[in-house]
Amino acid sequence: MLPDAAPNPLPPSPPPTVAQLAGQRIVFPFAGMTPPASLKARIRRGEAAGVILFGGNVRSIAQVRRLTKELQAIPRPAALDQPLIVAVDQEGGQVQRLPGGPHRSPPRISATKSTAIAQAEGASAARTLRAAGVNLDLAPVVDVARPGSQMQREGRSFGADAATVGRYAAPFVRGLVAGGVAATAKHFPGFGAAAANTDTARVTIRASLDELRTVDRPPFLAAVAAGAQLVMLSSAVYPALDTRPALLSRKIATTELRTNAGFHGVTITDALDTTQLAPYKDVAVRAADAGDDLLVYSSPAAAERAATALAAALGRGRLKVRAARAVLDRVLGLRATLTE
Repeated sequence: MLPDAAPNPLPPSPPPTVAQLAGQRIVFPFAGMTPPASLKARIRRGEAAGVILFGGNVRSIAQVRRLTKELQAIPRPAALDQPLIVAVDQEGGQVQRLPGGPHRSPPRISATKSTAIAQAEGASAARTLRAAGVNLDLAPVVDVARPGSQMQREGRSFGADAATVGRYAAPFVRGLVAGGVAATAKHFPGFGAAAANTDTARVTIRASLDELRTVDRPPFLAAVAAGAQLVMLSSAVYPALDTRPALLSRKIATTELRTNAGFHGVTITDALDTTQLAPYKDVAVRAADAGDDLLVYSSPAAAERAATALAAALGRGRLKVRAARAVLDRVLGLRATLTE
């Protein structure tokens, strides 16, 4: 008998364009309940990693589910067709985009003294998010809130010492991950000593390098060990490490986080269109050059400008294509683990 004929191999996918390498680093916002045609066209071209939803995008769980199904159904290039990132801030307490779990804020979770409750609250958040088609939670906050800090005033931290934060953040992560939602530990290298919010003020955190590593770092390690695939970089300035904001600093985003702390997952920025970063030009290019994988914006226009700037920087050699492809591999690896 003659052997069966070998199947015709599929043609190799073309290498990503600079527009795709640029767009795949950005998590795009949009206004209202309906994604604009321009965003859908960008997704169709493979020039977007995904979207972030804010309060103005949300009317109900059912409405968000229809929205996310519409986005995930958009056909994309074969090499870039992994599930889109659909991200929200669902921390519990005052930072919660969708109605539902978690039903306790981080301080209330730690006040129970129960890691089982912490995990159950993470699972509750996952059920809410999956019902809406959201697959990435920009939570938990793993910052160690100093007395009188902004984090303490806002009720966004699990506690005032590293052991407490790690003890309850880790099971919250496990609950999220078991429920099918990717978790993000934030805000590296630690925002717990901040006196103000970087959304509205310029913040410098004058903690020593030893304090950043022995007090602020351990909860990040605990969250990552529990399954957090992403770490969000702070936009505050840390003079012990650099004169630039953390998310614009290669010393922090690459050397401190990846080399020294051993993180191999996906890094993501806090919002890049804030008061803290207004004095810096070419913020998107600076963030990419620092080693940030995913760039987050709250303004659609700012996100579009960032995509254009990144593509131009790749085209003229300001950013290296080889490094951008390595970032794309990490982002696509994350997206391959997500559900639609």
